[in-house]
Amino acid sequence: MGAQGDGAPPFHAMLACPPPRWLDAIGVEQYDDIAMAQLRLPHTPGPTPDVRYLREPKPIHFPEEAERPEGYRHLVLRTFLFRLLRFALGAEHSVGSDQFVYWLATEPTRKLSPDVFVRLGTPQTSFGSWKTWEQGGVPDLAVEIVSPNEGDGMAWEDKLARYHELGVKELVRFDPEEPEGRRLRVWDRVREDLVEREVAGDGAPCLTLGLSWTVCGVEGEPVGLRLVDPAGRLLEAPEEAEARARAEAETRATTAEGRVRELEAELRRRPSRSK
Repeated sequence: MGAQGDGAPPFHAMLACPPPRWLDAIGVEQYDDIAMAQLRLPHTPGPTPDVRYLREPKPIHFPEEAERPEGYRHLVLRTFLFRLLRFALGAEHSVGSDQFVYWLATEPTRKLSPDVFVRLGTPQTSFGSWKTWEQGGVPDLAVEIVSPNEGDGMAWEDKLARYHELGVKELVRFDPEEPEGRRLRVWDRVREDLVEREVAGDGAPCLTLGLSWTVCGVEGEPVGLRLVDPAGRLLEAPEEAEARARAEAETRATTAEGRVRELEAELRRRPSRSK
């Protein structure tokens, strides 16, 4: 009998339909061995089989870019947040910015281009557009930064409906033109619905990342979107972390030099000992 547990019925006896006719040619025991082997998945990749199709494929074009204007402030806020998240999350997670996201493999017109988006657990690659059926799934987090130069011409309610259709878990909308208490809005996927949450002031939890959104100055702009950790510390963009490390190194060097001078002065004050 094949490799089965003691007392377990043979594999062919558990089939809902009778064994194939060629069973008599190879024997019941060998059939059980072969059948059980089929259950050991996944199989080790082997040579690509010679597969033939009944018609030629009809390629569908999914554009990777579009011409549209972007104001200076929007550029600063978008690229800063992208660099911050890319640096904070590292290579183990994917971060995109102003790239088309597609979720219907048959319909290239159903797309969005978040200013920043994050897909957790999918290693970062260099991608032109994000196709959910190829890239590892739907983005977990998407951020839209409102600009007077919106280039897609899509009303917010229509865009919100598309994010619902996409299946994003957390959606953030930041409008730097609005006053405090109105410029930050957040939606969460709750029981398969995309529901706007209550936001007080210029801060809100980022449930996707276990951090918090906050509004403060960014690279000379009076208001921008940033993240803080549970201790209230701002997450740093790479250039900020580099500047801080350089400043700390300079401080340590200055402190060490000062200590050396103090020791040298103390040695000079000590009386010399003659033999």
